[in-house]
Amino acid sequence: MTDNGKTQVTAGMRGASWDARLMTRPYQMVPYALGTADGQRTLGFLFTVTGAEKTVVCLMHPREMAITHYLVPFILDAGCACWVQGPRSIGNDLRLEHEIALFDVAAGMSHLRELGYARIVLLGNSGGAGLYTFYNQQALTPRELRIARTPGGRPTNLGELHMPEADGIILVSPHPGQGKLLMSGLDPSVVDEDDPMRTDPSLDPFSAANGFDAASGRGQYAPAFVQRYRQAQAERVARIDARARQMLRAKHEARQRLKAGSGADEDRRLAAHAPVFEVWRTDADLRSWDISLDPSDRKTGSLWGKDPFVSNWGSVGFARVVTPESWLSTWSGLASNAALDKTLGAVHQPTLLLEYTGDQCTFPADIEAIYRQIPSEHKRHIRVRGNHHGMALGRDEEPGQQIAGRHIVAWLRETMV
Repeated sequence: MTDNGKTQVTAGMRGASWDARLMTRPYQMVPYALGTADGQRTLGFLFTVTGAEKTVVCLMHPREMAITHYLVPFILDAGCACWVQGPRSIGNDLRLEHEIALFDVAAGMSHLRELGYARIVLLGNSGGAGLYTFYNQQALTPRELRIARTPGGRPTNLGELHMPEADGIILVSPHPGQGKLLMSGLDPSVVDEDDPMRTDPSLDPFSAANGFDAASGRGQYAPAFVQRYRQAQAERVARIDARARQMLRAKHEARQRLKAGSGADEDRRLAAHAPVFEVWRTDADLRSWDISLDPSDRKTGSLWGKDPFVSNWGSVGFARVVTPESWLSTWSGLASNAALDKTLGAVHQPTLLLEYTGDQCTFPADIEAIYRQIPSEHKRHIRVRGNHHGMALGRDEEPGQQIAGRHIVAWLRETMV
């Protein structure tokens, strides 16, 4: 402990996912449990070196706690403090609604302003990009014009929320939003949402008839199939949207009957029920198996592995278990408000976009679209070799994490410090 009561953590900290050798000076890490405006709790950790930093860089993901994120040492080296925050339900996105998650972000932002930081930079890595650009959009929107209801119909109360504004934005390997990401990986050959084995052969991405070679684990898909496949993906999302809305409508109607005094016992049960449903076969992005589609330095396979028969039908995957509310707000590529093509138009702050050229999650055309949609006059796009998490693509290569970190240090010192 230091004499001011703060936890002193040195470069030799064990169990951290960053390279301890990059922590060139002792630093302090102080945990904070913050109350949100809607009465919940969110946990954050503030890293500092001198305690006199004027700029703080925020890291947050809507589903994870990244306290040992590999970019923390670089942020400190740039002369900035680093705030790493977790959502209210770390590791459990069953009920994640992005509109409500903004209350968590706002609690962290308000806390940092109260601590006296002159400049706040939002660093959105992967899914953090969708969360932070959504926050930025709503923070810059007049209170009376903010989103009033979630896609599932729940009042957001965002118009009453104090949302401090950010001074800069860094996007690292951002994807187009969790809903857009899922829609690009959704297997449209699913015939029955309650039976993951039933398949439409004409849309099966892992059949030889449609261009997949099971022996090599690679695909070669014809343009006509790709076009038909992508249209069918959007149609499947629309069907799941309709299913989610029907569940919510049934619950709402039961509540209305009870309110009117005409409800029965069945209505009481239905009004209280919080439905949950499964979404199977969500790892079937054609670009993962046919890397000639939007080519890059990536290897064949997805974030979940090289064998689509395991990742697409297995129990681990994006959006495997959801509520109607979380599906519509977070995972629907049609209904979610947290899609970057809906939020990037508000990014007028200085912005740094870092692309990993071997990314298996977001692809060159995605990054090109993201950069094009950013209206800021002060924006920069840098490409770095690495996979989605910045790991080296070759045995003897320097990890992309370190190269990206040095770019962030240079940008922060030039723009924000």
